[in-house]
Amino acid sequence: MEEKKQEKAVALRYDRDRDLVPVVAAKGRGLIAERIKTIAEENGIPLQEDHALAEYLMSLDLYEEIPPELYQVVAEILAFIYSMDKKY
Repeated sequence: MEEKKQEKAVALRYDRDRDLVPVVAAKGRGLIAERIKTIAEENGIPLQEDHALAEYLMSLDLYEEIPPELYQVVAEILAFIYSMDKKY
């Protein structure tokens, strides 16, 4: 029998006035992951699906800054989100 992979979600916070780099604001698996996604959707926060990135971010502690090796990929995601925000 194949084991079903548990859904996971990580929320990043980046406030230019407060944060030097994005930090892990929330993370979880299963029901917590579903709740993170629901809260994002209810607040109009875009979701980005990247299983490898989510797995890496899950290994970080809450409120921990993302490591330098993730700057590029997270910057690309933030640029995409900002461009979507300008459209709407």
